[in-house]
Amino acid sequence: MVDESLFADVKKKIPGSSMPDTKTDGRQPMSQKTDLRELTLEQLRAFLAGLGKEGFRAKQLMRWMYCRGVSDFSCMTDLSKEFRAELEQRATISNWHPETVETSIDGTRKYLFRLADGETIESVRIPMEGGRATLCISTQVGCAMGCRFCLTGCFGLTRNLTPGEIVNQVCAAQTDGKVNNIVMMGMGEPLHNLENVITALRILYAEEGLDFGPRRVTLSTSGLVPQMLELGSRVRVGLAVSLNATTDEVRDRIMPINQTYPLAELMRACRAFPLQSRDRITFEYILIRGVNDSLRDAKRLVGLLHGIQAKVNLIAYNEHYGSEFKSPTERDIEAFQRILLHSGMVAVRRASKGRDISAACGQLKGRLDKSRSREEQDHS
Repeated sequence: MVDESLFADVKKKIPGSSMPDTKTDGRQPMSQKTDLRELTLEQLRAFLAGLGKEGFRAKQLMRWMYCRGVSDFSCMTDLSKEFRAELEQRATISNWHPETVETSIDGTRKYLFRLADGETIESVRIPMEGGRATLCISTQVGCAMGCRFCLTGCFGLTRNLTPGEIVNQVCAAQTDGKVNNIVMMGMGEPLHNLENVITALRILYAEEGLDFGPRRVTLSTSGLVPQMLELGSRVRVGLAVSLNATTDEVRDRIMPINQTYPLAELMRACRAFPLQSRDRITFEYILIRGVNDSLRDAKRLVGLLHGIQAKVNLIAYNEHYGSEFKSPTERDIEAFQRILLHSGMVAVRRASKGRDISAACGQLKGRLDKSRSREEQDHS
């Protein structure tokens, strides 16, 4: 069981944070039909047992929902008509379609989904080498972390996504082709929605369903230390840490979570995180001109990650309207990476995709929500 005191600790210490309960996280009231997308295989078995049905039916339903992409019970022809009729009365299978899609010249696709309560979230399909695709998904509507370089942080936290809302982003994107890898790096802090994220991971991992193994899913955190340790003890998943600074002074300024869990504490948690022999923790480092992109920062980063099975992703800051920060120069990026490589570290530059569309986290939502607000004012 999860120690609720961990969440209480985070609620107290993160400015502006809130942990919505199930009444405010987008789930339907208990009197309505059960959305089977919300259920793990074990939970689906329990639901069917309540209907007096055999456990193996759960695997049948998972295959229909996820392998065949069917959301209409009447089409599930290996189930009896009586069973299908009962499911129609008691259950539903949500089936998402994006409200808006933007496609970049490099093939990147940005999806905007409008949720049942009118809120919006984003996902991004990123083309990779060899025809493969990585999907970046959201875990919350907005975010409570308040990172100064992140547009989503400007929205604040509205609510958590449910497991089904997390999984539905993957299902919707797969209608455009196979998704090979998933990164939980979209809107929200995944570990601020720990229970629903773990449930979603178990749905994604089910062999009878989407069958994403732990090596194909990466979760990114700003550094919620207690939840990092909780995550590692309960489920296997690739871990990425959004680091972005080598001193507490700078990280306090651009990532308020550092005031609660400073670098020394974060690094201890990273060293304690369970890894298999070939696994590495990915450290995301957004290079911001004049803030964290100096050669001294690069040398400090080498020392900071000493002894950790680490990979560093160097990301040039993506400027957006109203931002106080600037992208680094090409020369400074190369010099920074060169120091890491000469020190024997795995350090790669993450290619910037979708720059001609609203591909950075929160950009499409922010632009369309602002446009919608103006339209409503014009009609009022």
